[in-house]
Amino acid sequence: MEDIFDRLANRLCEENDKLSMYQARIWVEYLWEDFETTRAKAGRDYEGKQMTEQIVMQWINSYGSRLHDFMSQNPRYKHLFNDDQQLH
Repeated sequence: MEDIFDRLANRLCEENDKLSMYQARIWVEYLWEDFETTRAKAGRDYEGKQMTEQIVMQWINSYGSRLHDFMSQNPRYKHLFNDDQQLH
């Protein structure tokens, strides 16, 4: 799983040079969790990590260059992207 998150975070950094690797990783985890949670709440069957990876990659390719704008417009989430924190 770590390899998948790292690969997606690297891709996000390629798309958006305004995000640090830490911030990209947080975004990847947030998008991953959001997709899986939303799908489960809708009663959909779990289709595995590959499906989730595909969806998150699509979101990165479509919206990755603008994700830093979301953070600046939504101070409620800003604390999640503090570069002083370390990845687990």
